Amino acid sequence: MSVALWVVIPYITLTIFVVGHVWRWRVNQFGWTTRTTQVLESRLLRLGSPLFHLGAFAAIAGHVLGLLVPKSWTAAVGVDEHLYHLVSVSAGTVAGLMVVAGLGLLLARRLTSPRVRTTTTTADKVLFAVLGVVILLGLSATIGKNLLGGGYDYRATIAVWFRGVLTFRPDPALMADVPLIFQLHALSAWLLAAIWPFTRLVHVWSAPVAYLWRPYVVYRRRAVPAGAGRPGAGASRLGRPGAGASRLGRPGAGASRAGRSGAGR
Repeated sequence: MSVALWVVIPYITLTIFVVGHVWRWRVNQFGWTTRTTQVLESRLLRLGSPLFHLGAFAAIAGHVLGLLVPKSWTAAVGVDEHLYHLVSVSAGTVAGLMVVAGLGLLLARRLTSPRVRTTTTTADKVLFAVLGVVILLGLSATIGKNLLGGGYDYRATIAVWFRGVLTFRPDPALMADVPLIFQLHALSAWLLAAIWPFTRLVHVWSAPVAYLWRPYVVYRRRAVPAGAGRPGAGASRLGRPGAGASRLGRPGAGASRAGRSGAGR
């Protein structure tokens, strides 16, 4: 069972992750988007989206630092275990709460806005459910175990195991004594990675990073030729309602002249 959970599942997930993205790009490039609904509702989106994305970026950065950077590297630059634990727990708690608040607002928006709710697909519902489980398990591990509990040094076990998976040298024995909440968080993260290519999360790889160095778009006002006059000046002389009618089509004008001619006879 240990090999299946900590060796087989990770490599199956990584295969689905890579092949799924290639397949998605080849068959559905037009669907490679966030499917934004900003035009349908923007009040809750304006608050929920920044909270969720900024919190997610901070959480991802913390995971990259904790899982991919060995303890010896941080110790070499003067960051001991106590300082690292203090920073990671405090920053992780804030980032987790931001993600929870942002996701809560975004879900409330989809439930309360009929127009947004109709655009929610089955893939969106599965994504929100899995994402919610990953976030809640991670926040429970951070607050329940590392903040309020006795703490757990995951860099000595989980981080070493994860780097072994990426370097094709996995050691499932490292995960044997890991607390259950951390194990569930890791497994739910693999599930999120497996469904990633088939959801709106693919838009992460289309972030407009090139905007940072793209030249400015210059807008210039079109020059108005001299003597062109103000708009509508000609229409005021030729197209004024009733102008022609006042001279040619005045009711009774022709009849009055014709009547006078007959009177002379």
